[in-house]
Amino acid sequence: MKRFFKPIEKECSAKKPALSPSKKDGETTETSSEENSKKDPLKFVTWNANSLLLRVKNNWPEFSNFITTFDPDVIALQEVRMPAAGSKDAPKNHQELKDDTKASREEKLILMRALSSPPFKNYQIWWSLADSKYAGTALLVKKCFQPKKVSFSLEKTALKYEPDGRVILAEFETFYLLNTYAPNNGWKEEENSFQRRRKWDKRIQEFVSQCSGKPLIWCGDLNVSHEEIDVSHPEFFAAAKLNGYVPPNKEDWGQPGFTIAERKRFGAILKEGRLIDAYRFLHKEKDMDCGFSWSGNPIGKYRGKRMRIDYFIVSEELKDHIIACEMQGHGIELEGFYGSDHCPVSLELSEASSDSEKREKKNLDE
Repeated sequence: MKRFFKPIEKECSAKKPALSPSKKDGETTETSSEENSKKDPLKFVTWNANSLLLRVKNNWPEFSNFITTFDPDVIALQEVRMPAAGSKDAPKNHQELKDDTKASREEKLILMRALSSPPFKNYQIWWSLADSKYAGTALLVKKCFQPKKVSFSLEKTALKYEPDGRVILAEFETFYLLNTYAPNNGWKEEENSFQRRRKWDKRIQEFVSQCSGKPLIWCGDLNVSHEEIDVSHPEFFAAAKLNGYVPPNKEDWGQPGFTIAERKRFGAILKEGRLIDAYRFLHKEKDMDCGFSWSGNPIGKYRGKRMRIDYFIVSEELKDHIIACEMQGHGIELEGFYGSDHCPVSLELSEASSDSEKREKKNLDE
């Protein structure tokens, strides 16, 4: 088995590498030999925050405690819902938070205070933001694990941004990390629903087919439940309608994220990219309590209806490195969701030389 990860000292230095005065957007400078001796990240968290500002205002102590306890090397966030910098009708800076009005300055201050306090002060953050309070992603990486390059599109270019800030791509020494917030399929055959999602899936498939040279770790809210085991009530979701509307193509029937068409395309993406669903690789059976990352509102017809739409997808070369992949929330009352309708999902990878030993040890500890 090829060794993808190099040994690392246990403690992570909080010292941030200096950036070159002439660096291109999204790129870091050459690091020192001491920093280069550190291996790449091995512990990851992905979370659709459903408005990061609201989570900071209402749920930050609980989420901070989780991050302190789990101590991830990388935190990938989706649906941050913070607008990009730039005045009305002017070009936007999608890497910076809006601060040209009193309200936006206050919101930015609240958010940056939270992200400058423990444990988040140990991370460097990259933003990919929409023009308004919609969608958007963020990537937090411990300062001792600086990526070689960060870009914001599926074309791997630092200066180009996906609409609505849906992509952050970080290149590390031994792998690529792709953080995405996939557009919702919607309910109808129109430009911002079925058509938009088809185009997205086509581009993702092209990306994974061309992603070579290094393994890929793809995470985020992918807005699809691949198999029936990935939803709590398959018949309910398969028959779901909006205002009684039924699409003309039967493969587009049902809950967005659980239509036959989306699930087929997702399967084709995994096959094309030789990718593994890390959670399902470890968890073969349906878990009605802890097996889902999205949960419907506890009040109304979606009470108790849950889906697994947040993932860690990894290249086949990494499958034997997977120690753990867990949904961090459980139950229909949204415990461990920290105010969002999504719970965090975690991934732990091991070094190649001791994969089986570490997985066995973790099973014994549980």
